[in-house]
Amino acid sequence: MTKGEETKRAIVDQALELVSTVGLENLTIGALAGATGMSKSGLFAHFRSKEQLQLQVLAEARERFIEIVIAPALKKPRGEARLRAIFESAMKQWEQDLPGGCIFHAVSAELDDQPGPARDYLVETQRDYADTLRRAAEIAVEEGEFRKDLDLDQFVFELGSITAAYHHFGRLLGDPDAEQRAHNMFEGLLARSH
Repeated sequence: MTKGEETKRAIVDQALELVSTVGLENLTIGALAGATGMSKSGLFAHFRSKEQLQLQVLAEARERFIEIVIAPALKKPRGEARLRAIFESAMKQWEQDLPGGCIFHAVSAELDDQPGPARDYLVETQRDYADTLRRAAEIAVEEGEFRKDLDLDQFVFELGSITAAYHHFGRLLGDPDAEQRAHNMFEGLLARSH
């Protein structure tokens, strides 16, 4: 990695932390310059626009999610064990990786009605994740761990709802029992899937 690439990565790391707490729209070249101690012109040379900066942050978040959640889970046995690994990593390592928790939950409400490249990238990322969950559940059916008539789309919807609820109740409302409630919901979902 060149010095320029190292610098850019350090900038994106700082930007990820900012976005997790202040949102994507409030991530500006100026705000990032203040957080990194770099000049606006120095940052502009790396990203050229606020839009490019936002896309780089989302791309880095996606790569981190794959590294922290998906890749380790793929090393687990096919089926329920893999789904458990995805859920556990998403709840533990991923939710706690950044000060504001899951960056995808943090920016979803911000971007849901804002057409443009950042929203498109977020939607693509979340659809890919839903497809990954669907395939993992489908494998659990193929392995005989889940019932054959399992509605895979409903399973993915409910699993996604658990992590969204955890983020809402745990982060926004400060419910100290949010993590346990999320685990209870997950176990209930698995029990209904057998």
